Amino acid sequence: MTVHADYRNLPKSAHGYSVALGNFDGLHMGHRAVIDAARIDGAPLGVATFEPPPRAYFRPNDPPFRLYRPARRNAQLIALGAETVFELPFTADMASMTDEDFCRKVLAEGLGVKHVAVGFDFRFGRGRMGDAARLSSLGRAFGFEVSIVDKVDADGAAKVSSTAIREALIAGDPQRAAAMLGHPWIADGHVEHGEARGRTINFPTANIHLGPLIHPRHGVYAVRLRIDRQGEWLPGVANFGRTPTTGVRDPLLETFIFDFDRDIYGHYVEVALHHFLRPELHFPSLEEMIEQMKADTAEAKTLLARDQDPAP
Repeated sequence: MTVHADYRNLPKSAHGYSVALGNFDGLHMGHRAVIDAARIDGAPLGVATFEPPPRAYFRPNDPPFRLYRPARRNAQLIALGAETVFELPFTADMASMTDEDFCRKVLAEGLGVKHVAVGFDFRFGRGRMGDAARLSSLGRAFGFEVSIVDKVDADGAAKVSSTAIREALIAGDPQRAAAMLGHPWIADGHVEHGEARGRTINFPTANIHLGPLIHPRHGVYAVRLRIDRQGEWLPGVANFGRTPTTGVRDPLLETFIFDFDRDIYGHYVEVALHHFLRPELHFPSLEEMIEQMKADTAEAKTLLARDQDPAP
């Protein structure tokens, strides 16, 4: 996998690509359509995205919003056939560029692109001054072709977008998010040591902090978990929240894996959210919480028996 963290001083071998250009957070069906439009004869396939995303630059105090961590996004882009990922640094210099400056300095001179594919609603340049039609016009001036991809819908629903996926997750509707993504949304991270309270009640959990990833609705989910990007997806039930019954703390994703007894502290895990079971609750007693957890486990097993594994 080749990832270039800048558009300046690239080797000549990095020039001449057909590039899909956009934010590509989540790699939903709309993003994949743009990537497919960048697959042309006579040029290798590349993907150009912004790091950090413009939203993080302009609104640094926003709550976490990423659907993918950069490493996961890049790995998925390569899996989709991209030979190279260009992470365009979104800095004050980038933010101040006009649309013409961006096409000349970044796309033509920096990346030396042969062809660019974007979504119909792509905006670029200082103050979002340029649109897809302007990119096409500037492309002709600077010697590269442009393809513009129309709106993509999910089963007749509203336009597929990262914003719509985030809204679904915040609302506690992972199935609606999955319909737009093409697979269940996956949180990932390294398993951390927690309070070990789960082991004392026979519900040991694999715990990860989501960090910059979007925080879905607090509550209990039927999930599948995979360890170290390999092997089978293991069924389980997870709670994301602040555990009001046992002591409020920062939000944590805690996954109880069914019929599993292995130490995976420090391992990288992916947790796919399949179904929202219930909101996070405060129980009058630990005993009542345990009884509800048993009911959650039974419901999750029933629901997961009907589902397919998430995308790799």
